[in-house]
Amino acid sequence: QGTRDHPPAQAALRDRLLSAVVSCFKRHGAAAIDTPVLELREMLIGKYGEGTKLIYELKDQGGELLALRYDLTVPFARYLAMNKITNIKRYHIAKVYRRDNPAMTRGRYREFYQCDFDIAGQFDPMIPDAECLKIVHEILSDLQLGDFLIKVNDRRILNGVFAVCGVPESKFITACSTVDKLDKMPWEEVRSEMVGEKGLSPEAADRIGEYVQLHGGLDLIERLLQDPKLSQNKLAKEGLGDMKLLFEYLTLFGITGKISFDLSLARGLDYYTGVIFEAVLLQQENEHVEEPVSVGSVAGGGRYGGLVGMFDPKGRKVPCVGVSIGIERIFSILERRLEASGEKLRTTETQVLVATPQKHLLAARLKLISELWDAGIKAEMLYRKDPKLLKQLQYCENTGIPLAAIVGEQELADGVVKLRDVATREEVRM
Repeated sequence: QGTRDHPPAQAALRDRLLSAVVSCFKRHGAAAIDTPVLELREMLIGKYGEGTKLIYELKDQGGELLALRYDLTVPFARYLAMNKITNIKRYHIAKVYRRDNPAMTRGRYREFYQCDFDIAGQFDPMIPDAECLKIVHEILSDLQLGDFLIKVNDRRILNGVFAVCGVPESKFITACSTVDKLDKMPWEEVRSEMVGEKGLSPEAADRIGEYVQLHGGLDLIERLLQDPKLSQNKLAKEGLGDMKLLFEYLTLFGITGKISFDLSLARGLDYYTGVIFEAVLLQQENEHVEEPVSVGSVAGGGRYGGLVGMFDPKGRKVPCVGVSIGIERIFSILERRLEASGEKLRTTETQVLVATPQKHLLAARLKLISELWDAGIKAEMLYRKDPKLLKQLQYCENTGIPLAAIVGEQELADGVVKLRDVATREEVRM
C-alpha cells in the first residue's frame, strides 16, 4: 500500500518533470548531494512534531536501531554537522518514507520523491530566503500548473502572537500544529481543538483567532508593526522587521503578485525558527467565485537555525533556509492532464530505426547500426532476420521514432543509405 510502479510513460513524464526542477536548481548555483536511505533512529526522533509517529522504524540490525529517512532536511543537517560544513548551496532529489495512511488519489504515499534546495551559511538577512521563494515561483510558472499562491509567515511572529495572547511557552509547538490545520478546517474546529485537546483557555484561543485569520502584504506588515501588543514583543518585532525586508526583495524580483503574508501558516515541523512558506495551487471552481479555492500544497519550506547544532557534538549552529518541491502532487496533476489531452508521450529517445526492404540483409543492418551507436546516435532495429518494411515503418510510428535509415540491395550497390522522414514520408539518399 502507498507505493507504485511506474510504467515507461509515467517514468518519462517524471523524468521531464524532474529535469525542469533540476535545471532551475542548477540555474541558482546548487550542487547535488546524496545521503543513505537509512539513518540512525535517534537522529530522526523528535524532529518532526506530530509526524514523528509516521517514521518507519526498522528492527535492530547489527547493533543499530535504524529508520528510513522521513525527509531530506534532517539528513542534510546531519551531513553538515558530521563533515563540519558551514557553507553550501545544495539540492537533493531522492525517495523518502512515511508510515502514513496512503491516499493515492490525493498524491499521499508511503514512498515518494522529494526535491529539496537549501542554502546553508551565515548571510545577511532575507537574501537567501527571498531566493528560495523566487525558485518556487520559477518552477511553478515553468511547469504551467495554473494559478498559484505562495503563503509566507515567520515562526517568530507566530510565537509572538501566542505570547501576547497568553499561551504558555511550553504550549507554543502544539498550538502551532493546531493553527497549521486552518487550511483544512474552519476556525471553529481549530478553536475547539485548541481549547478541548491542547488545553488553551477560550480567551487565549479567541485572541489568537483575531491574528491568525489575517493575510495581506506590506500594508499588513506595517499595520502589525504598529500593533500595540505585538510591537512590544521582541520576537514578533524581529520577525515583522525581517518580513518587511523580505517583501522589499520580493518586490525587486517582481513576484509579490503571487505572495501572501498569511498569519495562519504554521507548517507543523519542530525545526523551523524563522521564515516559513508554502505554495498552493488555486482552482477557480466557477466564474462567480471571488476567492479562488486551494487544491493543495505543492511546495513548502522555511528557515531552520538550530537543526545542524542538534547533530554537532559542540552544538555549533549553521543557519539554513530551504524549499521542498512537492513533486508527487505535481506529478499527479500532470499525469491527469496528459490522460485528458490524449497526447501520446514518447518513452524512448531513439533518433533513427535501421530498416531493410528485402530479405537476407541482417548483416547490413547490424553493420550500419553498430556504426551509428559508435557515433553516439540513438538507434534501434527490429530483432527479426527478415522483417517486412511496412512493419518496420509502423514500429517507428507507434514509438515516435522520427527517421528510418533504409539499406536495400540498390543502396548497398551504390554505397548510400536512404533516409526517410517517417512523418512526411520524404526520402533522401546519402
